[in-house]
Amino acid sequence: MATVAETLGPPRTSVGVVGWLRKNLFNNWFNSILTIVSLWLIYSVVSQLLVWAVTSARWAVITANLRLFMVGPFPPDQVWRVWLVLGMVSVLMGVSAGVWGKTVRTFAIWLAAAYATVAVLPYDGEGRLWLVGNLLALVGAYAISRGRARFKRWVLALWLMSFVVTVILLQGFSKNPVLPEVGTNLWGGLLLTLMLAVVSIVLSFPIGVLLALGRRSQLPAIKWFSILYIEVVRGVPLVTILYMTQIMLPLFLPGEFRVDNVVRAIVAFTLFTAAYMAENVRGGLQAIPGGQVEAAQALGLGSALVTLLIVLPQALRLVIPSIVGLFISLFKDTTLATIVALLELLGVGRSVLAQPEFLGLQTEVYIFIAAIFFVFSYAMAFASYRLEAALGVGKR
Repeated sequence: MATVAETLGPPRTSVGVVGWLRKNLFNNWFNSILTIVSLWLIYSVVSQLLVWAVTSARWAVITANLRLFMVGPFPPDQVWRVWLVLGMVSVLMGVSAGVWGKTVRTFAIWLAAAYATVAVLPYDGEGRLWLVGNLLALVGAYAISRGRARFKRWVLALWLMSFVVTVILLQGFSKNPVLPEVGTNLWGGLLLTLMLAVVSIVLSFPIGVLLALGRRSQLPAIKWFSILYIEVVRGVPLVTILYMTQIMLPLFLPGEFRVDNVVRAIVAFTLFTAAYMAENVRGGLQAIPGGQVEAAQALGLGSALVTLLIVLPQALRLVIPSIVGLFISLFKDTTLATIVALLELLGVGRSVLAQPEFLGLQTEVYIFIAAIFFVFSYAMAFASYRLEAALGVGKR
């Protein structure tokens, strides 16, 4: 004779959106109350913020100074060089999206959406034509390179070459009528922020890996030098290192020898980040089982090949979240450059607020700056998530 449970069959479960809500937000009375209170708080804050942004905020402080926020005091008649660099990045992004697809294609879509959004903003200037041109260049490059995976190495080489081309275009040459020299003291805004962050990230990564390997070295001189460097740098704040490179470093150089102010800031960010990078990588190295090293050595691989081909790739794969988190922190720490007379994005915001017609508009300016930092930080975090998923981090 069938029981009552067998007669009724398995319990009914909701599917779709309703099922997800019941499972995650309303699965018991406490979570239901917490969900309702949280939704009420979010609605109260967001609704008031939207009302203020639409009715009371004076966004003219942003639109009137958009060029200043983007490139700082860069000469207006030479801004075309910045647009040319952005066009080069757009082409490379489109080609990369066509060659790699997936995550890179998502970033290309975001970049295209950013071009379209900024192009319709109410601001003065001739930037709309450049934005439309960059959008068309990105889409055209993607259409041409789509499905051509065999060109991946060439695209990587082009990205590396683009750093050199960018510096040449922005810096220019002395007494050159086509590309006159534009000193880094005239770089500013988002342009300077990205230059500080990107160059420091690219340089600090290999230095940090070498320091991590040096700390595990069997040679006492290399090991203790790495330990001393890491512990000393991690024991002082970044502001101290910035001041040392900006103020104390010239005291130790010959009188006729001068290091560029931006270069000194990049050196400070690189040296500081490399010390933390070394500890992140060392944590990954320690997580690799010793049996893999012994197995590789049993196959006849030398110590260098074991580290390069077996241990280091796995260690870097394990610490992707901490490495990307460090890069995000470095990107936000570039705001400290304003204390050493560099007019990066936050410094430009302060100079804009000093204009008589925009006094008291701190909220609009800082919300705009915070939005820019959020977009770039989220992009790096999103890339980290997709890379972890592609490499199977956390899965067996």
